[in-house]
Amino acid sequence: MRVAVLGGRLQGVEASYLAKRAGWQVVLVDKDPNAPAVGLCDSFYLFDLMDKNKLVKLLHGVQFAIPALEDKTVLDHIYECALMAGVKVIYDRQAYELSASKLKSDKLFAELGVPAPKPWPLCAFPVTVKPSGASGSANVYQVNSFPELNELMNTLGDQDEWVIQEFLAGPSYSIEVVGDNGHYRTFQVTELAMDAGYDCKRVVAPAALAAEKVDEFAECALKLAKHLNLTGIMDVEVILHNGQLKVLEIDARLPSQTPTAVYKSTGINMLAVLKEGVGHDSEQKQFTAAPAKGVIYEHLKVTHGQIEVCGEHIMAHAGHLHLYEDFFGADEAISNYREDQQEWVATIIVTGKDRQQAWQRRCAVIKNIMDKCGISQYQDLTPARLPNSGEC
Repeated sequence: MRVAVLGGRLQGVEASYLAKRAGWQVVLVDKDPNAPAVGLCDSFYLFDLMDKNKLVKLLHGVQFAIPALEDKTVLDHIYECALMAGVKVIYDRQAYELSASKLKSDKLFAELGVPAPKPWPLCAFPVTVKPSGASGSANVYQVNSFPELNELMNTLGDQDEWVIQEFLAGPSYSIEVVGDNGHYRTFQVTELAMDAGYDCKRVVAPAALAAEKVDEFAECALKLAKHLNLTGIMDVEVILHNGQLKVLEIDARLPSQTPTAVYKSTGINMLAVLKEGVGHDSEQKQFTAAPAKGVIYEHLKVTHGQIEVCGEHIMAHAGHLHLYEDFFGADEAISNYREDQQEWVATIIVTGKDRQQAWQRRCAVIKNIMDKCGISQYQDLTPARLPNSGEC
C-alpha cells in the first residue's frame, strides 16, 4: 500500500517510521529538500503543499494521506484535496481548531469538569506563561513573582494571546485516543521527561503510574474525544500533582515521539489502527493495558567532548535522518550520524523486558557512545522543580 506523508519535519519522521513499520510504501512531500523525514521515505516529492494541482495528482496515486504539520491553512487545503482525490485523510477540522488554542482548550476543560491547572490570578506563584496557539514547549516561561510577571508580559505584548496558569510540579504523562462516530480506543500511557526548556527529551514506556490512575486517565481521554466527536487521533498530556492528574493540553493531530514508544512497547501501531478503524468493539480501553516491554526513547546531541540529552527540537534542523539498527547497542536510532563527523544528533530507541532493564541498556548505550567517540562530559538538564531521572 502507498501512503502519503505530507510534511517532512518531526511529525513526518514519526509518520514515516510508523508507516514503514506497517509495511507501507511511503511517499513524502515537503517544500524543503533538507526536511528530516526525507531520509526515511521511499520516494520524495519537492513541492509546496498549497499547490493544488500537484497535490491532488499525487493523492490519486496513494490509498491513505497523513498530514504531518500544524499549519491550519495548509491542513484545510490538504483536507479539501484529499476529498477531491477520494483518499482517506487523518484530520479533524473542528477538533484541531479547538486543541490548537490553549485558551479554547482550557475553557473546554472547565465546562467538562476536567481537572486542569488553575488560571491566573486564581492561583499563587510560581506560574507558567505560554502562548495559546503554539505547540508543545515553544516559548514557555516559569515566573516566580508579580514584578517578574509584569516585566515579562510587557515584553511579550498582547496578553490575550498568552495563557497564564499555576505551575505544577510532578511527573508528566501522555495518552493517545483514536476513533470516529462515537467509537474510540485509548493506548498505553507513556511517561515524559523535559529538558531545561520544557521540550520533551525522553519518553518512557510503560509509565510508572498506578493502575487506577491509568484507568482514570483513559476515561478522561475518552470523555474529551466523545465530547469533540473526534475523527482521527488526539493526544492528552497530564501532570500528576499532589496525587491528582491535571490536564495540561490536548492535540488533535498525529503526535511525535509517543506513538513510536507505544509501538516498541506493545507492538500496536497507531497508524495501522487509524487506517483500518477501531470497529464497534465495546472494550474502549483494550489497547491501554496491552502486554508491554520497557522502552526508552531519547534524544541525544553529540558535540566535541560532550553528549547531552536534549528536547526533540534538536532533531528538527539536523538535515536528512536515517534509521540505524543496533546503534551503539540501542535497538534502533533515527540519526544524521556519520562516522567521520564529531557533531551529530540521534533519537535512540532501547527496549528491555521491563523499564528497569531498558534503562540499564540505555545507560550502556550512553557509555558506548562516550567510549567510542572519546567523550568525557555527560549532561542531562531538567527544569527547576521538576523530577529528573537522567542519572545512570
